[in-house]
Amino acid sequence: MKHQVYNPYLPESEFVPDGEPHLFDGRVYIYGSHDEAFGTKYCPGDYVVWSAPENDLSDWRCDGVIYEKTQDPSNRDGKLDLWAPDVCRGSDGRYYLYYCLSFHHEIGVAVSETPAGKFEFYGHVKYPDNIRNGAVLREFMPFDPAVLNDDGRIYLYYGFAPSEEKEMSIPNPDELDIPEEEKEKLREIAARFEQETFSEYNMVAELEPDMITLKEVPREMVPGGHHTKGTGFEGHGFFEASSIRKVDDMYYFVYSSHKSNELCYATSKYPDRDFKYGGILVSNGDIGINGAEKPVNIIGNNHGGMVKAAGQWYIFYHRQTNGTEYSRQGCAEKIYIEPDGKIGQAEITSCGLNDGPLIGEGSYPAYIACHITDPSTLSQIDYSNPILTRQTRITSTPDGKRQYITDIADGSMVGYKYFQCADEKAIRINIDGDFSGHVYVYTDKERKQKAGEADIVCGGMTEAEIPVEIDDGIYAVYFYFTGKGKCNMTEFSFVRK
Repeated sequence: MKHQVYNPYLPESEFVPDGEPHLFDGRVYIYGSHDEAFGTKYCPGDYVVWSAPENDLSDWRCDGVIYEKTQDPSNRDGKLDLWAPDVCRGSDGRYYLYYCLSFHHEIGVAVSETPAGKFEFYGHVKYPDNIRNGAVLREFMPFDPAVLNDDGRIYLYYGFAPSEEKEMSIPNPDELDIPEEEKEKLREIAARFEQETFSEYNMVAELEPDMITLKEVPREMVPGGHHTKGTGFEGHGFFEASSIRKVDDMYYFVYSSHKSNELCYATSKYPDRDFKYGGILVSNGDIGINGAEKPVNIIGNNHGGMVKAAGQWYIFYHRQTNGTEYSRQGCAEKIYIEPDGKIGQAEITSCGLNDGPLIGEGSYPAYIACHITDPSTLSQIDYSNPILTRQTRITSTPDGKRQYITDIADGSMVGYKYFQCADEKAIRINIDGDFSGHVYVYTDKERKQKAGEADIVCGGMTEAEIPVEIDDGIYAVYFYFTGKGKCNMTEFSFVRK
């Protein structure tokens, strides 16, 4: 049965970033990596898959673990982690999972009879002897693989292109409060990273029908790094997160640019060449919306893909939580492909996959906020800045099962989009902590349209009621705090006349 759904679309205790959505036999399957609450590195978990009926994207179910990192013969000890994967259906009707291990020189392939697995190791992408006598893809850094079955022709995409715009760095293990064995894993990754050279392009190659053997040496497709000048990709060059879709007779290549917080797209009439920059699909800080340069949320890396379900196109992406880059959660927004093939940038919302705005009645969890700012909000990604662990943010309970907004203080703004309102009388917020001051309710982030206000004094668990006047219609709701101290927010609810 359909019910309301909001961002993040999976349970608050689940962390599946890098989500690649695919429609198979009437269900949308999400293939992504697997983070954890309060993570200290990317993707420590095994792959799980979640799926929902095409016509009811509120009804998500977990289909369980589909592939374990120790299934790859190159990782029997589990020291390497499973990074962003992709899946396609082969011409034989089976499902093929493509993945990479953390900074390892192989693209792994696993196969299953069903889209929900369980997948079994199939092999590593390889050259035939007549091309390179079994050489690996070392010189091109196999990273974030994507795959397309184009009417029986199979294309593999991957790549990693750090540049002066977004330098890749490995955290210093000795500065992290993690077990010694985890520190050693990070030291190994850092050592490999220092030895790498990168092509600074997205790469493409056609595979044989066996889904694993390269027909050709991989070729450069979309420029990144220092190669964007004069290409049309200036300022939005390829960085990582390859994803590919075919829409009618047009190919859409989705990727993370050097800005990292944004997913961009490029289009071509061909699957492997002549791609032209199209625009931004989504930014996890809404940078670019109406020319915005400042983020409305904590920004971080991004990865996702497009899917059409029940006639509607969506872009899947992820957000950062817990004051770290390692606890990411999947979100999604509607997008619209115009007759000329263009796609406008989607704004990040709380309603996401919902059929429309959320109903302006009843209670909602605070963690579905799509706008969280305070005076310290960073306009650029800086994972090493300790402000990330002190600013207003979404965080989890120690057991990782529940989420809330923490460190709300003077100048904090927490916002939600959108609600179908009907003569709202008041909004109640559930807070705890030590805070005294004032809270305002606005229906715009510029704080020009005030709907209500109230004094609040919080010395523990408190339910504060804010009288408001909100007429019938679709509105955003923003809470703006002024005062002394700090508090957490767990829930809010509408009170109608």
